Amino acid sequence: MGKGLIPADLDTWKQRRRVIAPGFHALYLEAMVNMFADCSERTIMKFEKLLEGEDSRGGNSIELDLEAEFSSLALDIIGLGVFNYDFGSVTKESPVIKAVYGTLFEAEHRSTFYIPYWKIPLARWIVPRQRKFQNDLKIINDCLDGLIRNAKETRQETDVEKLQSRDYSNLKLRDDLMTMLIAGHETTAAVLTWAVFLLAQNPSKVKKAQAEVDSVLGQKKPTFESLKKLEYIRLIVAESLRLYPQPPLLIRRTIKPDVLPGGYRGDKDGYPVPAGTDIFLSIYNLHRSPYFWDRPHEFEPERFLKPRKDVGIEGWSGFDPSRSPGALYPNEIVSDYAFLGFGGGPRKCVGDQFAVMESTVGLAMLLQKFDIELKGSPESVELVTGATIHTKNGLWCKLRERSAVH
Repeated sequence: MGKGLIPADLDTWKQRRRVIAPGFHALYLEAMVNMFADCSERTIMKFEKLLEGEDSRGGNSIELDLEAEFSSLALDIIGLGVFNYDFGSVTKESPVIKAVYGTLFEAEHRSTFYIPYWKIPLARWIVPRQRKFQNDLKIINDCLDGLIRNAKETRQETDVEKLQSRDYSNLKLRDDLMTMLIAGHETTAAVLTWAVFLLAQNPSKVKKAQAEVDSVLGQKKPTFESLKKLEYIRLIVAESLRLYPQPPLLIRRTIKPDVLPGGYRGDKDGYPVPAGTDIFLSIYNLHRSPYFWDRPHEFEPERFLKPRKDVGIEGWSGFDPSRSPGALYPNEIVSDYAFLGFGGGPRKCVGDQFAVMESTVGLAMLLQKFDIELKGSPESVELVTGATIHTKNGLWCKLRERSAVH
């Protein structure tokens, strides 16, 4: 990702954030919801077609790896939403998806390995792992070349003049496109995957979610306005991000000497850290901490509806939805930084609204049409990390058409 938005130094980040942030304003998001619905509809129609084929053979369900399906859906959405390009990967598998998984595995490997052996001359060609990484990177870069070419060719001439008059060598635009292509599709696919995994084990929550979808949407596609009313679906997305945060770790580097607060039951004097220290924040552990959450390992989307105050934890002002009225999801302000599904502070994820809306639309349209159960036991779904949390062998589920759709 070079000097893209996530790893950028402070000066580069300030410049890039100003350039990118306007792209996620309200009017853009409103248009995006329609596109999310259109892309999700393609996925739903694919499932329906597969079910029809199964019906003709006497079956009433299909078995699918929903993680793979969500990856294809999210890639199509980021392609259309950011690059104005239709990957069409819902109907034909894209090599970009596997390449993205590969690069994220390597990112995690490099952030935790003791010696940066990949910097040794020729290591990238001699070490099999590094050869694979270079191949994955080439697939993504070739894809980006095509996307940039397509964007230039399909723009109006006046827009092209504006594009060419800007100094993109300084703006590091390509790094940001790489960031959006990787971080903008794999993370959402992971959120949807774990949301379904959790719902499949909680039939009562599924019924509650489907009742909301039936009430708000009926048989219609979601719109920007109806999405605001899909409160329980949005809470399911938030609770899935609490239990399976994407990414499970955040990394921050001190730019000057500082003292970290001691925290609850920590050292009263805090912890001095010199400039240039890399600090790993375990969001996974924070989100499952018994100090901040009742029954932290349980799937309870409803937990975000009620305040949690005066719990006697020094330095934490509790959970209070009234702190951020009208928020699309229970953000870091509401939770006083106990929930960091999209990070917090100035370096917070720029695409948080985009991702929540995309996940809500995809999940609502799936539940609108289908009942879902896991093919095997929950224990058979192993998780692996590669900068994000995903499954080891896919999320295999049985899909049936809903028996009573209102």
